[in-house]
Amino acid sequence: MTRSQSDLGPDVLSQHFTTLDYVIFSTMLLLSAIIGVFFAFQGVPKSHKDFLMAEHNLSFLPVAFSLATSCMSALTVLGTPAEVYRFGSIFLLFAFSYAIMVVIIAEVFLPVFYRLGLTSVYEVGIVAILLPAGFRLWDSVIATGLICIFYCSVGGLKAVVWAGVFQYILMIVGLGLVFARAVIIKGGFGPILHDAYQGGRLNIWDFNPNPLKRHTVWTVVIGGTFTWVGMYATNQSQVQRYFACRSQWDAKCALYLNLVGLWIALIFASLNGLSMYSIYKDCDPLTSGIVSAPDQLMPYFVLDILKDYPGLPGLFVAGTYSASLSSVSISINALATVTLEDFIKPYFTLSEEKLSYIAMGISLLFGIVCLSMAALVSVMGALLQAAFSVFGLIGGPLLGIYSLGILFPFANSKGAFLGFICGFCVIMWIGIGAQKYPPAPHRTVPLPLSIAGCQRSNDRNIKLFFSFRSYFQEYWYSVSYLYFSALGALITFIVGTVVSLLTGGLNKEVDHRLLFTKKDFMVNIQYWKDKFVSIV
Repeated sequence: MTRSQSDLGPDVLSQHFTTLDYVIFSTMLLLSAIIGVFFAFQGVPKSHKDFLMAEHNLSFLPVAFSLATSCMSALTVLGTPAEVYRFGSIFLLFAFSYAIMVVIIAEVFLPVFYRLGLTSVYEVGIVAILLPAGFRLWDSVIATGLICIFYCSVGGLKAVVWAGVFQYILMIVGLGLVFARAVIIKGGFGPILHDAYQGGRLNIWDFNPNPLKRHTVWTVVIGGTFTWVGMYATNQSQVQRYFACRSQWDAKCALYLNLVGLWIALIFASLNGLSMYSIYKDCDPLTSGIVSAPDQLMPYFVLDILKDYPGLPGLFVAGTYSASLSSVSISINALATVTLEDFIKPYFTLSEEKLSYIAMGISLLFGIVCLSMAALVSVMGALLQAAFSVFGLIGGPLLGIYSLGILFPFANSKGAFLGFICGFCVIMWIGIGAQKYPPAPHRTVPLPLSIAGCQRSNDRNIKLFFSFRSYFQEYWYSVSYLYFSALGALITFIVGTVVSLLTGGLNKEVDHRLLFTKKDFMVNIQYWKDKFVSIV
């Protein structure tokens, strides 16, 4: 299907976002706020933990959807389709990373965390979306921020989690409708797969071991696993929700059901990327200058193919914003929890009522801070890679500390501290260097894209310029961004182990509640053994 620039001009975008689209989008924001009001009218929380931890009485179903929504967020809705469109479907291999991550979290970290009965994970040791639909950037940022601030500071964690369920459903419905429309345009899914194959977009099994290559089986599965384990094991916004489940079993069920949610979102987003390529294979909007950044491809695609269906573009935009609302809201709630538990309670003796109101106030404060910082991500490049780079830079060294403390009884504070410093400094060195000296163009050039079918074009074909680059620029700073977390974790872990052994770690007393034990491992085997016996 040939697309012309006259069909897809920039002015078409705002023209095709109708009054009905704005109504649907506004309704989504209103419903998110109503969820906060609903839980606010349940009464003032009896304690600050009721507000921040939902009385530790959440079932696994809403927690699972909430976990999936906040992790996928706009990264999936905007970033993944653009990634598949430009670089192919190797991104689908993250399905393996998710599965490995969930098993590690549910079977290794979760038993230790639950045994300690924590509120803040640190007791153990906003992406601004530029949608080309007539919205100005700061209109979007302010609308997102104000709604998040409202239902976080009024409704607490219950509101955040249940809003996440609503937002996940909206996100998947939006992605599903776009894919269904693309299938209708192409006359079936077969032509989409055929075009993807002809265009080299079904390039899943690349076993090249070169760590400098952006995406391979190894970078996605190994590097992706470290990144996602770091996010689920050390990120308060994730850990806090499975802490809030009514039992360890509910928390484990939430994690495994969350895996299904992650898979569904990944598959729908990837299918949209393949559909986008099939429709624009002869007229790439990015190369022809119709859009200015990869993260604008998906919103542009939506408004183009749904322009004859008033209301549906608004539903997709609502789904995208829903994903963002979930990410921002749980982050605000997590920041409030850490501040209260780690910086206020240890130093001030306050009543539960005062702590509850302080928790609400802190949520409000952090919402304002997040709102003021929302556009900073624009200096980091593409949405998806920027987010994973940040996760890796911070999450990797933290994962190294947590793994060291949970797995080895001889780990001590000296080892953990020096290990973290070394891991953090090295990975920040690589990360900052990669921003200043990005990988050479030939390492990051997308798969071939054509503008042969455009009636008019502003040819922006990528031209590769080769110039002298130092050893560090060519190799050290060119390591795949997906390895950032793995490198940070391994350096922290190795240095921490050596320093702990050299500073008397073997002679210290150990609180075995802090360790992953054989009993933690065997409990699942015993459960399934008993289950099998009862069935037989």
